[in-house]
Amino acid sequence: MTFDKEQQKIAFTLFVVGLVAATMLALVDKWTAGPIAEAQRQALHQSLEQVLPEHSNDPLKDMFLFPIAKEENIKIFPAKDKKGDVIAYAWEQIAPDGYSGTIRILMGVRVSGEIAAIRVTFHKETPGLGDGIIKNKTWLNAFIDKTLTNATWLVKKDGGDFDQFTGATITPRAVVKTVHKGLVFYKKNQVDMLKRAYTVAMKSNEEGGKK
Repeated sequence: MTFDKEQQKIAFTLFVVGLVAATMLALVDKWTAGPIAEAQRQALHQSLEQVLPEHSNDPLKDMFLFPIAKEENIKIFPAKDKKGDVIAYAWEQIAPDGYSGTIRILMGVRVSGEIAAIRVTFHKETPGLGDGIIKNKTWLNAFIDKTLTNATWLVKKDGGDFDQFTGATITPRAVVKTVHKGLVFYKKNQVDMLKRAYTVAMKSNEEGGKK
């Protein structure tokens, strides 16, 4: 199969246009990657400040990975006092059973096992109904100081302590269940979490001293 000069010219033009477009996309991606990453870091920092009690360290810098399954880890953000003692942790719990899909919940838990606060960082719930998990501050504040033992971890419709939203029970039910799972996770792993937090801190101090 042969191409005449006009067809060759068109093919070459399309090739050049495609090459220029690909180059531009690569450059734009390179230019925006840094600002996007910084914006995400700032957003996470703000969320951590909302769910953790007052602290003296930077939880982002002191973050450590904690194994939850084979080849699977979650990020743990410790809050420390002026002495360097851990006073709380924050991590993300994922609720797969929201009304419209996955809900991501950042929860802060004091070392005593009490919830400091929670914030929903991602959801696709229906505006005006399920999005109360972000907008309803009274509902969010109901989790503060709750433990595994001082609350019944169900929505009131199911006989528990937590309100549901008018016309939307599935969404708050998913959040309540997942936050409860987070507390169970903490109770099971709190000793290992504390050991890992101090191990990471010691390594960081040793590396800093070598510089």
